[in-house]
Amino acid sequence: MQISEAEFVVMKVVWKSDRPLGSREIISALEETEDWKPKTVQTLISRLVQKEALGFSAEGRNYLYHAKVSENDCLEELSHSFLERFFGGALRPMLSHFAGSKRLSAEEAALLRKLLEKGRE
Repeated sequence: MQISEAEFVVMKVVWKSDRPLGSREIISALEETEDWKPKTVQTLISRLVQKEALGFSAEGRNYLYHAKVSENDCLEELSHSFLERFFGGALRPMLSHFAGSKRLSAEEAALLRKLLEKGRE
């Protein structure tokens, strides 16, 4: 499933909640960080329902939305998509790019080594 950056922002609001949210609650949460009109958020919610990233249940005249995909699964898919789109699916050029474009701290380098070792297992 491909979700846009804006859709991902909506998903983060839903993932943070420990219960299903109404569209007004989602809109209210996004007013703090985004300059979006309520209609825009409604459109994003509708797209996420169509993509089956969000599910809903009717409660009277209101719909309550819940995540149908985990944040981790979504991040994994976005990571693979990013890798494929920008680096032809190859991990080496991506690592070279990021390691070469920014000086890594000793802590970051140690973490990277640890992750690479774990990936070998």
